Parts: sequence; C-alpha cells; structure tokens
Amino acid sequence: MNPITVLLADDHQVVRECLLGLLAKESDLLVVGEAKNGRQAVALAGTLGPAVVVMDISMPVLDGLEATRQITCAVPAIRVLILSSHCEDCYVERARAMGAAGYVTKHSASDFLVGAIREVCNSSRFVNPCLAQHLDIGDKQREIAADLNACEIQVLQLIAMGKTRNEIADALHIGIKTVDALHQRVMTKLSISDTAGLTRYAVSVGIIESSVQVSIL
Repeated sequence: MNPITVLLADDHQVVRECLLGLLAKESDLLVVGEAKNGRQAVALAGTLGPAVVVMDISMPVLDGLEATRQITCAVPAIRVLILSSHCEDCYVERARAMGAAGYVTKHSASDFLVGAIREVCNSSRFVNPCLAQHLDIGDKQREIAADLNACEIQVLQLIAMGKTRNEIADALHIGIKTVDALHQRVMTKLSISDTAGLTRYAVSVGIIESSVQVSIL
C-alpha cells in the first residue's frame, strides 16, 4: 500500500525537524515537502499534491488559515490538518470554516498527530478530544466568515493589521480603487461600518491575533 504523503507547513525550522523525526518512524507516512510560510504551503500543495498538509496557523507572508482556504478551494482532495498552539474557540471555528479537516494542538501527545493524519486522510474529521465541543458551536459566525472570498479575507487581514491603503495595494499587487472596493465589500458582507469593528471581528474569528494596531484607511 502506498504511504500517506504529507506536506509540513510551519515557520519554525525546529518544529519541522521534530515533525520530520516523528513521522519518519511511521512506515505508512511519507513527508514530501516543507513550507516555512503560508504562501509557500499553497504553492507546494499545488505542485506536490500531498494527501495531507499539516498546517501551522501563525506564519508570515500568508497565515495558515488563509493558506488552508486557498488549498482546499484549489484542490479539494487535499486534506489540511491544523497543528497549532492556539486552543481558543475562535481558532477551531475559523479552521473549520476555512476547510480544515482536523485540528490538533501542539501540546498534544505525538500519537494524536499521527492518528489525526491517518484519520483525515480517510475522509474523517479529527479534533483533540478536549476541543471536540468547539466543532458544534458558532455556526452563524462561521457562515458569515465563509462568505468572504480569498481576496476579501486578505484585505480584512491587512486592514486589521493596521496596513494603509497603499501598503495593502502593494502587498496584493492591486490598485487603490480595488482596495477601496474590497474594503467596502467586506464591511457590507460583515455588516460592520468601521475599521475598528473589522479589527475586532478579525481577532474574534482568528484571522489575526489581538496585538494589532488599528490604522484608519
């Protein structure tokens, strides 16, 4: 039987090395690539076509949640398993909304991760037993978040991080008018009328962490 191919996505090299060592002990698991940021994870998922992506949340360039959304939209057959130090409700909810097939915390025993990879590869959901209750809550909030497309989420993330209109345009390689249009569309979809409200929402659903600076566009 062919091994389950795995792509590791984590910005910390030491974490990737530990995961490599752990998974190397399993004859039915094969690591085919490593990514150190979300953008690289999306690219490698497209070229390598792993069965499972083990994805961290907090990564530079593109966070793991948006990377999960892009991967699952582009190649639905790829199963994304979130491996994160975050165990708050909002992160579990957001991961599910983005298409993640499972969620494991970094504080879990190693056998949880190995078992989770096998479970999600078999089209099952896996979540730490202590987090399982979170999969059944916050449906309305998940539906609202899921209504945003990939570009709108990127704009929301950058707005909440305090980026200016010009910085957002440069980061996404789009025009100022497009930034303004996307900004307005995000506010309309979320029924939020100001940037401070967008920031609070972005924190509540886990798009960014709470230590952000608000900049009015």
